[in-house]
Amino acid sequence: MELGLCTFAEVPLDPATGSPTGSGLRMQHLLEEMALADQVGLDVFAIGEHHRPDFIISSPAVALAAGAALTKNIRLSSAVTVLSSDDPVRVFQDFATLDLISGGRAEIMAGRGSFIESFPLFGYSLDDYDTLFSEKLELLLKLREGEHTTWSGRHRSPLREQGVYPRPEQQSLPVWVAVGGTPQSVLRAATLGLPLAIAIIGGEPERFVPLVDLYRDTATRAGHDASKLPISINSHGFIAEDSQDANDTFFPPYAEMMTRIGRERGWPPTTRAQFDSMVSPRGALAVGDPQQVIDKILFQYEIFKNDRFLVQMAFGNVPHTKLMKAIELFGTVVAPAVRKATAG
Repeated sequence: MELGLCTFAEVPLDPATGSPTGSGLRMQHLLEEMALADQVGLDVFAIGEHHRPDFIISSPAVALAAGAALTKNIRLSSAVTVLSSDDPVRVFQDFATLDLISGGRAEIMAGRGSFIESFPLFGYSLDDYDTLFSEKLELLLKLREGEHTTWSGRHRSPLREQGVYPRPEQQSLPVWVAVGGTPQSVLRAATLGLPLAIAIIGGEPERFVPLVDLYRDTATRAGHDASKLPISINSHGFIAEDSQDANDTFFPPYAEMMTRIGRERGWPPTTRAQFDSMVSPRGALAVGDPQQVIDKILFQYEIFKNDRFLVQMAFGNVPHTKLMKAIELFGTVVAPAVRKATAG
């Protein structure tokens, strides 16, 4: 199994103005996280795209390119690229450039996005939320096929045998479809034969088993070899040498961010009781000492037979030194044990 990290590169907000503070320092910390993840042997580092004051990455490819210069082996992915509000030609060019810089380590994790700020920012209507993604994903996949592309659709000017450059180092730039639990999105990925990334951020992971079954069954009916289509599980988590330290370090920033986002969406505040339930063996959060996190990842592997597991540990005011220690433990203790247990 591949093990890795994903992050939204959250940045603190000034309580008086709501403006971001310390963005430069957060960016430097992000680069340090990427470098360490590579040094300790993790397989993937993924960065999400947002257009909000509380997250500093609006262009994952740019940040990943900076990380590419500091790393040697780790794969570099978006998590996600909000394809619905972007231009697939520019997305392809950006990640092809990243692929060249990194020596063939770039990936695109495409999604419709769980936040809506990018739609009015780039002049799109939320009424076209689904058709935008479907059409732009079609174009992005078309661009992978060769240097010259002919294509037409509703939301973008057509291409008529136009060359798109640069071409990536990899013969076919990997494109994953990221979903949060919508069957329609799972069906789209399966029909197209694309790898699937599932975000599990609450509740019990078992409730996602029907989606995985739907993905594999649909892919098979569409003529794809489902056994060769990777599935990634993306979850929140944190690691410390002591489980109580892990819980006490991670809960305050986790609860603050989830409660802040919850106010926008009508969710109730996140409580410690809810958190403790999700940290339990059958919960969604991979938080605890190394053995507890190993057990949680292997529990999910047993029910999903997933090929990749990404954990989001960088929340709010988690101290940078503790985050770096968590990355070290993930790479040197957790990942080797998980790989050994899932080999073959």
